[in-house]
Amino acid sequence: MPITPDGFAKRIDRLRSDLVAQAGRAVAAVDAAVVATFARDSAAGAAVVEADKEIDRRGVDIERASVQLLEDATREGAALTAEQLRTVLIVVKVNNELERIADAGAAVGEMASTGQIPAVPPATFRVMANSVIGILESSVRAFERMDTRGALVVLASDEAVVAFKEILLREAQEQIAAGRQTVDMAFALHAMASQLERIADHCTNIAEQVIYFATGSIVRHTGGRWTEPEPASSA
Repeated sequence: MPITPDGFAKRIDRLRSDLVAQAGRAVAAVDAAVVATFARDSAAGAAVVEADKEIDRRGVDIERASVQLLEDATREGAALTAEQLRTVLIVVKVNNELERIADAGAAVGEMASTGQIPAVPPATFRVMANSVIGILESSVRAFERMDTRGALVVLASDEAVVAFKEILLREAQEQIAAGRQTVDMAFALHAMASQLERIADHCTNIAEQVIYFATGSIVRHTGGRWTEPEPASSA
């Protein structure tokens, strides 16, 4: 039996709904990893690593469903609108970004689970971690609402994360020189900060996809600046 246009629309809506749920899992994983880090809780860290397996499985399901939808549309000769095609594309791309975000959270969780964090991280790391979680939540909200203004705020936050990392590493050097921090702790902070920075990078990629969906424009990061999106042509 041929699949009706309404049937494709419902499947696309389901894809978006599934991706929003996946985003919630990714946010929860990163938040749990940070909590495990400050608590130096090996069991909580191990739980983050275990939860990543489910996120990976759901990610594969979403990708397969997206590919199957496009295959069915091609076979049925369905005239999907430009907006529908962009929706499927953004689902596939954002799905990949969320998997990478969860992987970074799992990497931090693994450090907590294996005792690689010698001491409670300093306040600067907490500020950086909270900022990245905030950026992640903002990128997810921007996707849910297809909010270009929210997406631009996420893009503008990218440099702040880099600055936090630089401050954190500089403070670590000073603490080592003063004999108040071990080299092992400094290495751990560097590794965790790098994962947080990676999460923020993936968030900017999600924000770019939101802008692409809403405007049809591909946003590029050039010379330290984000180019302003232009409205998609109505022609």
